[in-house]
Amino acid sequence: MKRILIILLAVVFLTTVFKIVPIDNGNHVTSHIQGEEQANVIVLSEKITELTGGLSAVRHIGDYGFDEFLEQGGASSDAEVVSFLLESGIADFGTLLFGGNPFGCSTLAVKDENGNALFGRNFDWNTCHAMIIQNVPKNGYASISTVNMDFITVSGLRLSSLPDEIQALAGLYAPLDGLNEMGLAVSVNMIQDNTTIEQNTDKPDVTTTTAVRLLLDQAADVEEAIELLNSYDLHASFGYMVHFAIADQSGRSVVVEYVNNEMLVTETPAVTNFYLSEGEKNGIGTQQSHERYELLINRLKDSETMEMNDVRDALDSVNKDNFGEFEATEWSIVMNQTTGEVRYYHREDYNTAYTFMVTGGQES
Repeated sequence: MKRILIILLAVVFLTTVFKIVPIDNGNHVTSHIQGEEQANVIVLSEKITELTGGLSAVRHIGDYGFDEFLEQGGASSDAEVVSFLLESGIADFGTLLFGGNPFGCSTLAVKDENGNALFGRNFDWNTCHAMIIQNVPKNGYASISTVNMDFITVSGLRLSSLPDEIQALAGLYAPLDGLNEMGLAVSVNMIQDNTTIEQNTDKPDVTTTTAVRLLLDQAADVEEAIELLNSYDLHASFGYMVHFAIADQSGRSVVVEYVNNEMLVTETPAVTNFYLSEGEKNGIGTQQSHERYELLINRLKDSETMEMNDVRDALDSVNKDNFGEFEATEWSIVMNQTTGEVRYYHREDYNTAYTFMVTGGQES
């Protein structure tokens, strides 16, 4: 349990964003990926690799206390997540902080001409520091996820000044998106609404980001993801209304939304930042999110299949630079759910892909 406890010496967290500046530290090599583009293939270790200014990546192997977290009932707030870590024997490390304006996001699910399932995701936010975490848990599916490290703070300390293991452990409890080895992809997208999610039954509890961790660790497909979410009471972090875009290797893609604390599931290949469920909330969200949704849907109508570069271009077409706002698309991800290949693009630089594999590629 000492390892678990280390987690929280560092923590005060919530969600994900990052950047990257390529440096030659021997952790990545340049190669041609599938004949499509020049990409940096990154092999990770337990030492954090800075990929570019603000975007870093790390690998974590082994236990991080998440099973114990769930067994003791989970948490109905981020503060309770911190309390769980403290009760494991850690000294007080500060106050939980969460900052920033509601973020915009776009996701797209499609298949390529070979039948491989692809999932694309834009994360729109203010300038921030993001970390990619390749996770190989003791009990659960391997995954790659993204964390906004600016959402994690520690009393009087910069998180970056703490040991790499502590940063990785903190980030494991705060993913905003990811892909696991079974081909399940998940993304948190926000909705601008004046209500939130506070389910209150006798079920155990999860917060926004611990729900993402739950799905990446335990769900092999959309059906299992829905069953898992329905087994917990969800509590939206800091009052933000969110919905989850979830897709699997079969090509099934859904959005999971919460209306009056009732979980609703809608089949859809694209998700932005408005309600898609039929009923009283349908369509509520920003006008721009409707525009981004229509752009993605029209691309799908134009082509029954897409390659990874086509998904990249679709994400480029709906990035924040197209709308002249203060926010930027901090990262875009193209996931091949069949092969486990994940390509990251940082801050709308779609000429440079940072490529990872969900499993494999680890150093011995």
